[in-house]
Amino acid sequence: MAPRKIATVFGASGFIGRYVVERLADQGYIVRAAMRDTEAGAFLRPLGDVGQIVPLFAPLDNEAAVRRAIEGAAVVVNLVGILTERRRGDFDRVHHIGAGMVARIASGCGVRALVQISAIGADLASPSCYARSKAMGEAAVRAAFPAATILRPSVVFGTEDQFFNRFGAMAAIAPALPLIEGNTRFQPVYVGDVAAAVMAVLETPASAGQTYELGGPDIETFRALMQYCLNETGRHRALIPLPRWLARIQAAFLQYLPGKPLTPDQLLLLRRDNVVSPGALTLQSLGINPTPIRLIVPGYLRRYRQSGAKHPE
Repeated sequence: MAPRKIATVFGASGFIGRYVVERLADQGYIVRAAMRDTEAGAFLRPLGDVGQIVPLFAPLDNEAAVRRAIEGAAVVVNLVGILTERRRGDFDRVHHIGAGMVARIASGCGVRALVQISAIGADLASPSCYARSKAMGEAAVRAAFPAATILRPSVVFGTEDQFFNRFGAMAAIAPALPLIEGNTRFQPVYVGDVAAAVMAVLETPASAGQTYELGGPDIETFRALMQYCLNETGRHRALIPLPRWLARIQAAFLQYLPGKPLTPDQLLLLRRDNVVSPGALTLQSLGINPTPIRLIVPGYLRRYRQSGAKHPE
């Protein structure tokens, strides 16, 4: 009997995680779905056969639990990431220290392949704490597990995303939408393509030690993407550009609200284009044809359409 293939996925219950877990299960892996809240991750079990997907308590601040989740695994995927800090230093603890610990333990346990999900814009010189912590995490992973593959997606879209859904929800209730750094360019990538990239990396030995930047076929300004949301939801809302000084005041207030709709660190991120770098390895390098926004987004933005609104041609 062939030995069981075991994969450990950290951050399995998150947006990207559910897609990665399902793909791994489809390929016959026993999936250890590592997370902080196993009850919240119970929805993952039906994505595989009975007993194939096992939610495990393994937050990145518990080294013993992380080690138990990794021991015996052939492959490890680390998807854990946060967009805002609950406490000062959370970015460093999660993106840098946590990622480095996963890589160190994976190396010591003889894991065959490690995939680290980072982000386009990861840069040690960035003024953004988020971007710096992502870059520090990449360095820590490389130091502990040189053959790790790093994937840097742009903004990820899909049915459960917090990008198009957020603007769709805002358009449904607000008479106007604030526009911050409207000329910043984004290259949104479909969550299914990110999951496909993870699988392609695991099946491609030549990807070991490489870094891939994942973007879709559409490069649009922030203004154009917000206007697209308005068009798809049939909402007629003014886009009101906010000067940086006013955006800073708004972020200083909003960062203390539940869910932290906007933070000063996110303002710093918005000043820099979020697109694939020239010459970078990409989805196409892995044999994946990127999915356009228009094939996916309209299907879930329709929930925000005004009753009786006509769909744009």
